[in-house]
Amino acid sequence: MKYIYNNSFNPHFNLAFEEYVMKHMDQNEDYFFLWRDNPVIVVGRNQNTIKEINLDYIENNNIDVVRRLSGGGAVYHDRNNINFTFITTKTKNTDFKFFTKPVIEALKKLNINAEFSGRNDLLIDGKKFSGNAQYHHNNRILHHGTLLFNSDLTVVEKALNVSKEKIESKGIKSVKSRVTNIYDYLEEKITVEEFMNILINEIVGDLNAENQIYPDSYITDKVDAIKKERYDTYKWNFGESPDYTLHNKIKFAYGLIELYLSVSNGLIENCIFRGDFFGIEDIEIFEKNFIGQKYEIKNINDIINSSDLNKYILNASSEDILKLFMF
Repeated sequence: MKYIYNNSFNPHFNLAFEEYVMKHMDQNEDYFFLWRDNPVIVVGRNQNTIKEINLDYIENNNIDVVRRLSGGGAVYHDRNNINFTFITTKTKNTDFKFFTKPVIEALKKLNINAEFSGRNDLLIDGKKFSGNAQYHHNNRILHHGTLLFNSDLTVVEKALNVSKEKIESKGIKSVKSRVTNIYDYLEEKITVEEFMNILINEIVGDLNAENQIYPDSYITDKVDAIKKERYDTYKWNFGESPDYTLHNKIKFAYGLIELYLSVSNGLIENCIFRGDFFGIEDIEIFEKNFIGQKYEIKNINDIINSSDLNKYILNASSEDILKLFMF
């Protein structure tokens, strides 16, 4: 097995890096690598992105959003979370337990008793610190997992917490679990980098010229191309979500307003305002401004501010109307 160094903290690049190794590097070789991200929510391949995130919170806290190739639920990454990736041939093993066993063994040497639970989780004292997922391509399998080492768990909860069940969707919803950090169970405290070295030693052994790879500019250029084509795009990160609808109702001083919104492939397909508000011109004119537009709060805010709002909803403020588009 060869260890690949990846020092990037860009989640879009890191997921593109996984895809490049999976599909374009030696198909007969086994690879392992560790990587970390700047704050990001990574959603599963089959999930509705909007349903998984607290949109208002992540925008206010500069948390990124990106979709991965594998299934499973949404997870939060930061630099105190370690991600591990195995890429090998399917004929060797596809069992989740097989790929997580080395992590359990490494923790055991630190006097931490971890266990595999359910279909894809690792637990300490009944609390989740690792979620795992897989992606298959031709005869290759990519197994990756998270390791909460010393992440801010309050951010984990807030970033993934949608305040109300307002959205009807066919997407897969993440199941919330009690979570914990590895760091809390260490008898002797170590840094995240030191723990990464322990994992490398457990899984790869001593590194030498034969079993380590430093990506050159050729590889990074190819990864950048994949990143731009897939992981940087709104279509992939949001547009790949299943269709969904939003219904919001708020009572303002100038009237009750209801918003009915339907989104398909990340674009607003239908937008209807209803209520006992007053207006000078038909509300349908205002509604048409949103049709075909990306469902992004900044984009919606721009549309509202560029409209002569009080023609359609008398005495309304742009801040009020924007609230109707939020979850």
